[in-house]
Amino acid sequence: MKNLVVIMVLSVFMMSCNNAQKKDFSVLNTQKEANTHPGKKLMEINCYTCHSPSASQEDRIGPPMIAIKKHYIDANTTKEEFIAAMQFWIKKPNAQDAKMFGAVKRFGVMPKQAFPEETIAKIADYMFDYDIDQPDWFEAHFNEENGNHKGNRNKNNVNQQQTEVNFKDLPYAERGLKYALTTKAVLGKNLMGTIQKKGTIEALAFCNEKAYPLTDSMSVVNNATIKRVSDKPRNQNNLANYKELTYINSFKNNIKNNKEPKPIVELSDTKVHVYYPIITNAMCLQCHGTPNQDIQRPTLDKLASLYPQDKAIGYDVNQVRGVWAISFDK
Repeated sequence: MKNLVVIMVLSVFMMSCNNAQKKDFSVLNTQKEANTHPGKKLMEINCYTCHSPSASQEDRIGPPMIAIKKHYIDANTTKEEFIAAMQFWIKKPNAQDAKMFGAVKRFGVMPKQAFPEETIAKIADYMFDYDIDQPDWFEAHFNEENGNHKGNRNKNNVNQQQTEVNFKDLPYAERGLKYALTTKAVLGKNLMGTIQKKGTIEALAFCNEKAYPLTDSMSVVNNATIKRVSDKPRNQNNLANYKELTYINSFKNNIKNNKEPKPIVELSDTKVHVYYPIITNAMCLQCHGTPNQDIQRPTLDKLASLYPQDKAIGYDVNQVRGVWAISFDK
């Protein structure tokens, strides 16, 4: 009888261990699927300048992506409905159709941007199927906003599950892209924050005085050389060389053919060079669009005084304005 009890206890213990191992495997599997889903990278590339999960509550220029998910998805929402809602909003953002009235009141309606439908579908697919990164402050904020002061934190949130990835462990293309995107996020947050708070004229002053130092500081942080170059530069120091012009034209063909651009990687003996396009959106046109149509006269006058040789005008949305040129050691 005693031996039978021991056997039963051991059996229960072994079953418990097996279940724990299966659960751990399932969690790791979910992590891997989330990290490799194409929508995750597309969301980081296209959305995080304004909707970053790392920005503080006070220092934001748009709601985090988790807030969008929470407002658009409930227990009865299907994936197809969510994707369709995202497609509809991106094609025609406006205050009347907004579901996030608080965000519109604080940040305004997001500028219209031209994204391929496939890109939005992949981002929405990722958002629907996986828990996405969220700011530390968001859970308490959301619960207070919705009258739930007890908290409702998901213990299996992928934000907690996913391990931080060292940039140096990434493939070269992804590593270069990360350097470009983190720099873009810093510049974009400061630039658009200045536009919202002080207007376009002050934003020009910011670009003239702060863009280079901020970019250089990100180069130091990442131990890489980070540049923005163009075939139609505003500052002549940003003029693309022959090789960079070739890549700019290649990216222009991608956009013209409605293809999602991918980083271009070039290797030398000791260095890695990565190139990725800078693409215009509606916000860009305030300073880079058509004179006297998108760019108002006071802005044109300020541009003329700051950049006498300015060529960076005449753009429409979803056009390649230049490339990020990133270099780092192998």
